[in-house]
Amino acid sequence: MSGLVSTIIPVYNRSGMIQKAVQSVLDQTYRPIEIILVDDGSTDDTLAELNRLGGEHPDLIKVAHRENGGPGLARETGRLLASGEFIQYLDSDDLLLPSKFELQVTALQEHPECGIAYGKSRLVDVEGNTLREVSKWTGRKYETLFPALLMYRWWHTHTPLYRRSLCDQIGPWPKNQPEDWDYDARAGALQARLAFCDAVVSCHRNHDADRVTKRPYLNYLPQEAWFLPRLYDCAVKAGVKPTSPEMQQFVRWAFSLSRRVAALGLSPQAAELLDLAEDAGGGKTLGMSAMCACKSLLGWRITGRLCRGLEGIATMLNRKPKFNPAMHQYWNLLVS
Repeated sequence: MSGLVSTIIPVYNRSGMIQKAVQSVLDQTYRPIEIILVDDGSTDDTLAELNRLGGEHPDLIKVAHRENGGPGLARETGRLLASGEFIQYLDSDDLLLPSKFELQVTALQEHPECGIAYGKSRLVDVEGNTLREVSKWTGRKYETLFPALLMYRWWHTHTPLYRRSLCDQIGPWPKNQPEDWDYDARAGALQARLAFCDAVVSCHRNHDADRVTKRPYLNYLPQEAWFLPRLYDCAVKAGVKPTSPEMQQFVRWAFSLSRRVAALGLSPQAAELLDLAEDAGGGKTLGMSAMCACKSLLGWRITGRLCRGLEGIATMLNRKPKFNPAMHQYWNLLVS
C-alpha cells in the first residue's frame, strides 16, 4: 500500500514491555501505519497480551504466532505479512519517538535515490531517563552503510526506516546471530543510499532482561565465525578498498577470532578465518605465518590455547590493548 509504514515487532516472553513499544508506534504523528506483532513461541502470557492489543486496535494491529526460532526468523515472518511501502523493525523492549515516521518518510520522499532513512537514537533506562543522548554512531551522517559497518554495527535495529523495495532485494532474515548486522551488511552490499535526519527518532532501552549482547561471549563465538566471511563478502561488493583502515581493522578481527575458535577446538572455522584474514589483508602477517607453523606442529586446539596464553601474558605486562569496536567489551587484539 502506497505510503503505509509497516512496523514489525518480534516478541518473546516480554508481556511487561511490549505495551510501551506498541504505544510508541500508535503515537506516531504519521499515518497510515500498521503493526505486525510476531510471537516467537513465548512460554508466558505474552501471546495473550498481544491478542489483547490486537483486539483493541483491530484496524492497525495484526498478531502472528510461530514456533521459537529467534528474532531473525520472527522478523522474517512479519516481513512476509507486511503490506507497507516502508518497513520499520522494532524490538519489543525499545521505543520510537512520535515524529520518527513523519521525518523519515519525508526524507525518503525527498530523496528517491535513497533506500534507507535514519536518525539519532537515544540510550535510556527502563524509566526513560537519558543515559546517552546519542547512542552508538547514529549522530554521524553517512551516505552508505560501508565502510563503517565493517568495523561496527553503528546503529540500532530501530534506527532505520527501509523502503519495502529494498527489503525485498535484501532477502530473508537469517536465523544465526548477529542476524541484524548480517541484514544491514546485505543492504550495504546493494550499495543502498542513506538519508540522514538530524533529530532523535528512537530510544534504546538499557535493562537487565535478556539481550544477546549480555550473554556469555564464548557461546556467541561460533556464530561470529559464521558471520565474518559474510560481512567480508558484503564489504567487497560494496567496494571497500583492501587498504582502507576499516579493512585493516577487519583483518585483525578475523585473525583474533581464528585464535579464539581454535582454542575451542573448532578447527574448520579457525582455518576458514585464518584464510579470510590472509585474503582480506592481501597476504600473511608474521603472526599468521607463526600460527600456521604452530598449527602444523601442534594442531589447532593447542595452537589456539597457546595464543590465548600469550594474550594473557600481554595483558599482565600492561601492553596497551587494541579493541575491535564491535567486541570492545570483551577482547584485546594481540597481533596486528
